[in-house]
Amino acid sequence: MSHGAGLIRTTCSSGGGALGPGAGAAQPGASPLEGLLDPGYPRTHAALLKVAQMVTLLIAFICVRSSVWTDYSAYSYFEVVTICDLIMILAFYLVHLFRFYRVLTCISWPLSELLHYLIGTLLLLIASIVAASKSYNQSGLVAGAIFGFVATFLCMASMWLSYKVSCVTQSTDAAI
Repeated sequence: MSHGAGLIRTTCSSGGGALGPGAGAAQPGASPLEGLLDPGYPRTHAALLKVAQMVTLLIAFICVRSSVWTDYSAYSYFEVVTICDLIMILAFYLVHLFRFYRVLTCISWPLSELLHYLIGTLLLLIASIVAASKSYNQSGLVAGAIFGFVATFLCMASMWLSYKVSCVTQSTDAAI
């Protein structure tokens, strides 16, 4: 029995509904802007996870911003990463809430969201480690670093739940 090359399949479930081949096309007789708001999206697991990420990032930013710094470069990096990550998560939340993926079909939304989570989570993890190592037992800086780690965990959970990767092996045995 010989096993051939492995096939890797990825599936994306962003919580905004199934995107099939005709998901971007408007229904006959309907305006492309009709039904643009998705009233059910804020109650989905993906939306609640995005809100939790935004809240923890905002708390982390406020904790560090209101504390006395001892290392300017470390905490300014932490602030930039948390705010940029918060803005991007808010942007993707609004994309799913207002169904912009139906209007802007030239962008691969699942791929761009995956790349954001990969890069943003890595930068947030680095920023949280640096903030924790430079906190010098100041309570606001320690709290900011802890909330940074919580936000990192939530971002990794969002990636894990939204983008499932399954490896399937294909048999290359020829039928006789």
